Amino acid sequence: MCIFDAVKTLSTPQGARKAGFIRQLSQVLAPPQALEYWTRRLQPGGLPGRARVVARRRESADAVSLVLRPGRGWGGFRPGQHVNIGAEINGRRITRSYSLTGIPRPDGRISITVRKTAGGKLSPHLCDHVAVGDLLHIGPAYGEMTLPAAHDAPWLFLAAGSGITPLIAMTRELAAQAMPVPLALLYWARHRDELCFVEELRALAITHSDFAVHFLLTGEAAAAADEGEGRIDVAQLAALIPDLAQRRVFACGPGAFVAATRTLVAPNARAFECEAFTPPPIVDDSDATGTVQVTLAASQRTLTLPRGGSLLDALEAAGLKPASGCRMGICNSCACGKRSGSTRHLHTGELQHEPVSALRLCVNRAASDLILDL
Repeated sequence: MCIFDAVKTLSTPQGARKAGFIRQLSQVLAPPQALEYWTRRLQPGGLPGRARVVARRRESADAVSLVLRPGRGWGGFRPGQHVNIGAEINGRRITRSYSLTGIPRPDGRISITVRKTAGGKLSPHLCDHVAVGDLLHIGPAYGEMTLPAAHDAPWLFLAAGSGITPLIAMTRELAAQAMPVPLALLYWARHRDELCFVEELRALAITHSDFAVHFLLTGEAAAAADEGEGRIDVAQLAALIPDLAQRRVFACGPGAFVAATRTLVAPNARAFECEAFTPPPIVDDSDATGTVQVTLAASQRTLTLPRGGSLLDALEAAGLKPASGCRMGICNSCACGKRSGSTRHLHTGELQHEPVSALRLCVNRAASDLILDL
């Protein structure tokens, strides 16, 4: 019996009865580290903290969906939430946040849809190079923009670009419940070939009389009955959604799109919730010049870092590799303790002078010398 066959035996019901023999055999033929490695690879649950790519499909000219099977111990999700995905690129792990685009399945598989970003580090790798069978790093699901249990009003989903990804998951969730309340989805893109899930959404509109979808193009002319043109504005909303005052609204897209929907929609809707996948602009740069001394207590290093820009960017520019994910202050992957010093939040302008246990490096910059738990 070779070591591979011996380890494979562990994943069968008879494995327990043969455990003593396998342990003895492993001591002769392989070190304990090798036995543990192959045992974990062969177990159906897979590796903890990893997800295997089991399928991939093209969704648009620049987007790909990856179907993943997370390893054992992954905690599940709710439609609308995000997950941090990481891959090794040129010897360095790159991690980014992606929306989960499916609904919970009995087999535990999940999906993400990745739009290839020009100049991006992870998205080109996932879109062009990751293949079925590859392993990716995966974190727990997070995010608060999910559907409530009670459906007491019609819904309106507003999506622009990659903002469709959390909203397609929630659309699928409502479709699985036979559309318990009316739902309208307005989906903007520059060009038709950038739209994702088009055929699925059109099929849902045919199947469910309480679901309507409108594809809105900002860079080319409409050509189908369910297509329109132009950026979001009052006239467009009035024509497509005359009952806006009765609707609960979810909006997701680039920061400028979300800001526009907040201005146009939030005051007139029954309820409004939004999520941007690009950070808002810096609101206060009055003390952003010069440098500060940042002491890393755990590694006993002191660095001279610029005040301007996030601490995460400054640390990475100095050659460090702190954990990170969404880079927008949502997932807390980059959070670390701050023992002393002052920081300013990039998006609210708030100054924080007191020690904190979870300073999010991606959305804070140094306003004085600092001591961090890194």
